[in-house]
Amino acid sequence: MILYLLRRLFLLVFVFIALSILAFSLGYLFPGEPLQHFTGLRVIPVEQMAQLVAEYRMDQSYFQQYLAYLQRILSGDWGLSYSSQQPILQEIKTLLPATLELAAYALLISFFVGIPLGIIAAIKPDGIVSKAISALALAGYSLPIFWWALLLIMLFSLGLGWLPTAGRIGVLYEIPYQTGFMLVDILLADSQYQQEALYNALRHLLLPTLVLATFPTTVMIRFTRDSMLDVWEQSYIKTARAKGLNRAQVLYRHGLRNALLPVTRQIGLQFSALITLAMITEVIFSWPGVGRWLIDSIYQRNYPAIQSGLLVISTLVITANMLTEVLHTLFNPLARKR
Repeated sequence: MILYLLRRLFLLVFVFIALSILAFSLGYLFPGEPLQHFTGLRVIPVEQMAQLVAEYRMDQSYFQQYLAYLQRILSGDWGLSYSSQQPILQEIKTLLPATLELAAYALLISFFVGIPLGIIAAIKPDGIVSKAISALALAGYSLPIFWWALLLIMLFSLGLGWLPTAGRIGVLYEIPYQTGFMLVDILLADSQYQQEALYNALRHLLLPTLVLATFPTTVMIRFTRDSMLDVWEQSYIKTARAKGLNRAQVLYRHGLRNALLPVTRQIGLQFSALITLAMITEVIFSWPGVGRWLIDSIYQRNYPAIQSGLLVISTLVITANMLTEVLHTLFNPLARKR
């Protein structure tokens, strides 16, 4: 197990180095002056030019510049945003919890809805219920997320008026920023309208979460169903049924545990998909997260923000995949031999 973890750690370090090289290279690939892209200053005064060139080692080799870039990243100096002239790292720290909150709730929905439906669909694969669940999963998998989001907004927000169309909470509620996670901040806030604010935040959270959870839920349904059907054909399952155990007993005692082992790996993969799809969801619902901030930066040609946003999102995806891989290996010793 230790050797396996060392291999994964080496791979993780290698991927992070490659990612940092890509992010550093963007400073030269973007149009304009590289020093402006690294500092985030729209206009560099003449009297500061020599100081910045020496600090960022722009007069040295690319390797020395890359080492200086790594030092700045590790020390928290990510430059300034072109649009706001504020530190990029501070903006990311403020916006990242909103994205993680949305992705985490969507992942929970896909986990607690997709796995039970996948198990039900595998109990009688030729039954009406199984075919209905499979058809529902196929339809959800095929839906474009932007079209699905607009359809729900037209129905529940514009048509019925049940849910709000944008934002994380109503403008009437003043919630102090503590953790960045809205529901947690509401619970930590000592406010007389805490319950009303919590209800309002949940109403704002419902539609974006449902839209974002649609794709991973359908994937989880199909993957759990296929995994259950594969386990159902194994010899130990047939032996257990030959001993007289009914289908429910075999499913609970023998099939479920082994069938869910491959499903655990899908959690990390679906988190990666959620981070990507969250960018579209945040734009549609005006959700103040990193995804919307990054897309706005692309439209504004905010090159330092694009550079840092790519680094942050890629790090999230790689870390989630690696942690999921390690957890899967802990539960499945056979995976350590690969």
